[in-house]
Formats: sequence, C-alpha cells, structure tokens
Amino acid sequence: MEILAFVIGVALMVMGLAVSIALHELGHLWPAKKFGVRVGQYMIGFGPTLWSKRWRGTEYGFKAIPLGGYISMAGMYPPSPQAARRDGRAAGGFFATMVQDARDANDETLQGEGDTHVFYRLPIHKRIIVMLGGPLMNFFFAIVLFSILLTGIGIQTATTEVARLSECVPTTTSAECTESSPAAPAEAAGIQPGDVIVSIDGEPVADFTEASAIIRSSPGEQLTFVVERDGGQQTLQVTPATIQTEVTAADGTTTIEEVGFVGIGPTVEYVQQPIWAGPQMAVENVGAVAGIIWQLPAKVWQTGVDLVTGQERDPNGPLSIVGASRLSGEVAAADSPVLNRVAGFLSLLASLNIALFVFNLIPLLPLDGGHIAVALWEGIKRVWARLFRRPPPKPVDATKLVPLTFAVFVALLVMGGVLILADLFNPVTLF
Repeated sequence: MEILAFVIGVALMVMGLAVSIALHELGHLWPAKKFGVRVGQYMIGFGPTLWSKRWRGTEYGFKAIPLGGYISMAGMYPPSPQAARRDGRAAGGFFATMVQDARDANDETLQGEGDTHVFYRLPIHKRIIVMLGGPLMNFFFAIVLFSILLTGIGIQTATTEVARLSECVPTTTSAECTESSPAAPAEAAGIQPGDVIVSIDGEPVADFTEASAIIRSSPGEQLTFVVERDGGQQTLQVTPATIQTEVTAADGTTTIEEVGFVGIGPTVEYVQQPIWAGPQMAVENVGAVAGIIWQLPAKVWQTGVDLVTGQERDPNGPLSIVGASRLSGEVAAADSPVLNRVAGFLSLLASLNIALFVFNLIPLLPLDGGHIAVALWEGIKRVWARLFRRPPPKPVDATKLVPLTFAVFVALLVMGGVLILADLFNPVTLF
C-alpha cells in the first residue's frame, strides 16, 4: 500500500510539473498572439511528439520527455545580414557555424523582408511582456497554491485547547515519569482535557505558544488560569514546577536553564490564515529561492561532493525534478492524515513554481531573463541614440550570443545531471 501511495505521489508531482510548464508557456503564448506574433508551435516536453493538433496557425502538442516546454515564435531575431547568408558551412570554426545555423533557423520563420508578425519588430515593452509572461504565470500559480494551502486548508497550530495532561513532573523536559516523580501541577490544579485556556494571570493567550512562554518564564510562581469548560469559565490556580532544560542560543552554544512546567499538551488544528497569507508566503519564498539560485554553482558542486563522499546533503539545497517527485512520493506514503499529505504536496508544488519563476529570470540566454536583458539593452541603445540625436540603432542581433548561450546550456545540463544523480543515489528525505 505504501508503494502504491509513493507511486501516486510521484505521478501527481509529474502532472503538477506538466501543468506548471503548460501555464509557463501559456504566459508567453497569450501576449505573443495578442501582439500579433506568429507562433508556430506550443509544446509541452521535448523529444519525439506524442500528440499534436494545429489550431489557428499554431501546432499544440505533447512530447515524450516532460522536462520542459517551449513555443516557437517567428522572427525571434532580425534577419541575417546579407553578408552572412551563404550556402554550405560558415568559415570561422565551430562557434561561427553555430551562429549561422541559428540565423538560418530564424530566417526560416520569416515570410519575406516586410514580415510584421515577428517578435523582433515588437516594441521593447511588448517584448519584455511576452518574455516575462512565462515566469509570472509560475509566480501567480504559486500564489494560488499557497492561498489554497494557507487560507483554504490552514496551518497546523497548537491551540489553547488542552488535549492531554502529563502524569508527573519529569526531571527534564524529555525525561519519562517514574514512580517517584511528583504529580504534574495541571492535573493537581484541576485542569481537564478539553479545557480552553482563555488567559494566564490576566494576559489573554491566542495560541499555545503564548501560553507556553508565560508558563516557562514562571517556575515556582503561582499563576491564575482562566479556562473555558462546558460553555462557562472557571478560574484555577496553578504553580508551575521547576525543571531543567537545554537552551540553544543563536551562536549555537547550549546552556542549562530552569523553566516552568505544568504538564499540558495542546490540541493541534488547522487554523485558516488571512487571504493575504498566500501572496506573502510566495514573496518570502522568492527571497529564499533567490538566495539559493545566486549560489547555485557552488551548491551544485557541494551536492556533487556529498554524492561522491557519501556525506548527508543539505536539506535546503537545490533539487531536480527527480528529487521533488521523490519527496512528493514520500509525502503521499507518509503515515499521516490525508489532509496533511495534501498540504505537503501543495507546498512542494508551490515551491517548485517559485523556483521556476526565479530561475527563468536569470539574465542569461537561453532563459527568459536573457531575452529580457537583450530587449533592455536594445532599449538603452535607442534611448542613447535619441538623447544624442543619432539615427535609431538596428535591432540587437542576439544570434551573436549563441556561443555564450551554448556555454550556459552545457552548464545547466551538467548541473541538472549532477542533481539528478544526487537525487537518485544520495537523496534528500523528509522522514
């Protein structure tokens, strides 16, 4: 049964990734068509085509390898310079041939010199909108998922309702009761399971964290508990026992402190959050993921070192889709309520979309951020020419950056391979 649940979890993550990719490409497709750009293909996946259908001039379909997607827009770059057009291979070696091949492929999407339904002829702001549309779709999808998670389902919170009572006062917070252990103050004071703590010493408490903070800071001091029971309120006097516990400071040092203990365990419930909690969580995740992306080469290198040496991986490090799917399988197979597993899956899928959003904004071709950077550079050149009353510059020929694009592609391929191998043979696990 656990194996079946694991497989279902993996399948759900693969489907979630497919939906995320589809939305990303729709984010490019919609504005491109709106601005009149001719779009030849809208494909989910790479490799051999499994299914496709042409509709309104665009071929829509699915390919065999669901690790990405693309749309093919006409005239991503300006036409090849007349001097660069030739039959046969380009002179100048491997990279010169790559540049010319890219120009040839781009020229095949053009319909004559006067073709206006092409990407490179769009105004700068429209080009940026088209390229930014994909990442933004992932960001908005993450907001929807986080909103369902936080506002629709809620966050597991230790409430002020008492679920259970300790039998005794242990010598430390982790010690077990013995025959010689004194009775817990909560039970001696008359607190019962089901009581809801309203206030302690006149201070209202909204959750168990607030109640626990007051109790821990008051060892040996009598406290007045107001609890709600059977529709009414009762006042009870409770004196927390004094126990010793380890406290770890921010610098990692550990000290022994005396804290208060009354012996109550809270009821854990899903507490729905305000409607703005989803967008706020998405923004916070963008900052966290950006910190990882900024250090991606170093973190992937360390992941490779951990793979070779057998060291435990950083649980907050980067993952491939294999790792994300594996975690989804673990969540689905966990021995926990269904709602907990649904929440875990939504959190993983939302985080994956935040990663897609941030990663695609890296200002390097072939990523969306690279195309945005090219458009911004052309815009700067135009403003500069206008300021100094010079003729408008020609469109930027990004095919000249094909060697750099190739280097980035190879780097991404290598890093992706390292992460996939690590996720297969030295995976991050939840349990």
